[in-house]
Amino acid sequence: MKRGLVRERTAVYLLFFLAGTAMGTWTARIPAVKGHLGLSDGQFSLALLAIAAGAMAGMTAIGPLVDRRGSTGVMIPAALLQGLVLVPPAHVPNLGALAGALLAFGAVHGMLDVAMNANAVEVERAHGRPIMSSFHAVYSIGGFAGATAGGVFAHLDVSPGATFLSVGVVLVLLALWAGRWALRPVPAPAQDAGTPAGRPKGIVFLGVLAFCCLVGEGASADWSSVYLREDLAASPGFAAAGYAAFSIMMTAGRLAGDRLAARFGPVPLVRCCGLLAAAGLGLALLGGHPVAGVIGFGAFGAGLSCIVPQVFSAAGHRDPAFAGRALARVASIGYLGMLSGPVLIGAAAQLAGLPLALGIPALLAAFVALTATALRRRHDQDA
Repeated sequence: MKRGLVRERTAVYLLFFLAGTAMGTWTARIPAVKGHLGLSDGQFSLALLAIAAGAMAGMTAIGPLVDRRGSTGVMIPAALLQGLVLVPPAHVPNLGALAGALLAFGAVHGMLDVAMNANAVEVERAHGRPIMSSFHAVYSIGGFAGATAGGVFAHLDVSPGATFLSVGVVLVLLALWAGRWALRPVPAPAQDAGTPAGRPKGIVFLGVLAFCCLVGEGASADWSSVYLREDLAASPGFAAAGYAAFSIMMTAGRLAGDRLAARFGPVPLVRCCGLLAAAGLGLALLGGHPVAGVIGFGAFGAGLSCIVPQVFSAAGHRDPAFAGRALARVASIGYLGMLSGPVLIGAAAQLAGLPLALGIPALLAAFVALTATALRRRHDQDA
């Protein structure tokens, strides 16, 4: 492998790690920020909605700019801003100001998400083999690192302001380092998004597949421990193991995903991953024992692990001139799944009970398996 490609790949790793670290650090210090402002759960949930709204707006707005200026010209400024906008939420005086700060944080995070994935597609194209899963694994590792750092600062009774400033400085330095090594692709010839050439086929459906996967991720984060504790009578400590197993196996699956994609191809990989996810969650719901629940959620995480990276890769490769807008559309549709998944599961649980409600992500995973042919590249479809 050429030295330049090693540096360019490392630059994308740094950005994915940066983005994950920022989100993980914020999440770890949520109790301190909430307590400092004296907000109720309901009030704080309104502030958290601002992150989601900002991310959706950032993803939607940044796609055309990525296509016009190239991914590097967008992702490095966004990465620098990510380190800066982490700081204000610790210094706001009230709920309204917190919502504004989190809106900015979410918008920058959404912009960075689209731009760095677009650059990852370019680096993958230069490598000539699948490498997208490893980038998403590094995001997960960054999230763990950020949460750990936030937890250590909290344990040492360091204020959220000092925590965010310290981590923010590190993030800015990582962004500057990535900027020196990042791939600088020449933007493809501009195309009108309103023309057929500017609308690669199947982008919305790829977003639907991402939506199906991220419903499962959101549901696991919010409901796995509740299910193990209340429906399988697990102890509080063991109930937390369900989401831990899910997260660990998702990261492990993404670390192995590139080799699997290179050996078997994205369509067979996503088909098998969808089936594994459906079977794993089925085991958790039908096993009737906390151990089966933890194993099942672990298998569910392993199954979901490779789907979103392969969906993003397929969207970015569909048409180089439209990669930014394609990824923005897929990411925003998928993000809706992350946001709506826990709410959907909660509403269904009120009607039919949590075990049946958690069958929804299993069915969605099976749907992904059945429709995995949507990930075929254009040259494969034309052959």
